[in-house]
Amino acid sequence: MFDPGGVPAFESVFESTVESPARPALRPVALPAALPGERREQWEPADGPAEARGLLPVPPALREVLPDAGLRRGTAVSVAGGDAGLLLALAAGVRETEGGWAAAVGLPDLGLAAAEGYGLDLRRLLVADDPGPHWAEVVSVLAGAVELIMLRPDGPVPPKLAARLAAVLRRSGCVLLVAGPWPGAALRLGVRSGRWFGLGDGHGQLTGRQVEVVAEGRGSAARGRTARLWLPDEHGTVRPLREQPRAVAEPAAPRVAAVV
Repeated sequence: MFDPGGVPAFESVFESTVESPARPALRPVALPAALPGERREQWEPADGPAEARGLLPVPPALREVLPDAGLRRGTAVSVAGGDAGLLLALAAGVRETEGGWAAAVGLPDLGLAAAEGYGLDLRRLLVADDPGPHWAEVVSVLAGAVELIMLRPDGPVPPKLAARLAAVLRRSGCVLLVAGPWPGAALRLGVRSGRWFGLGDGHGQLTGRQVEVVAEGRGSAARGRTARLWLPDEHGTVRPLREQPRAVAEPAAPRVAAVV
């Protein structure tokens, strides 16, 4: 599904959306272009690149909470509550892969500035804002062309449909990050607690969110793992929580003059 220049071939997908108004339109966030001088961060774990081990890499701060220190290719991962920060942080590692393409399906409120802050390359992100009942068809088509898909289904997912899409994921090696529950998900993650910092008494600016991320699943993930993170920090990125931040100070009580 990739042309010799390394850009996914989506011509047939775009043509089908034009011919049938009932199908959801796909739009690139930015036109695909040559990406000269790209700097690859040193995200590879000590035991070798994640890609060589059948994994999609993740930011270093998330490795300790994932049983394989990455996202297993060809699987579905459920993000409980659809936490946008956790979803974007998990997806950020796709830019470190050879193809580096991702897609967002059914996420019309996805913050593109936030996505870029977490590390996603907007030049290699396709968006299907409102696929409606056709979301499963869109996912099936995209799974053969991109390496990671972020998805919010338009309702509860029947187990049979999830099983059919699981077969598509296994064949393609695509990772599906689902904002919400997913039948048979190989891994389930969620934010157990969170706290924002930066706002005072009706004023100020948010400087970051401190959370505890929990992961559980099958096999080596059955016992569950936790990690305390900034999600995001003051720079909009994810990093481990190294020290206890200072909470916003309470406003001082006004002085009352004594009455003589």
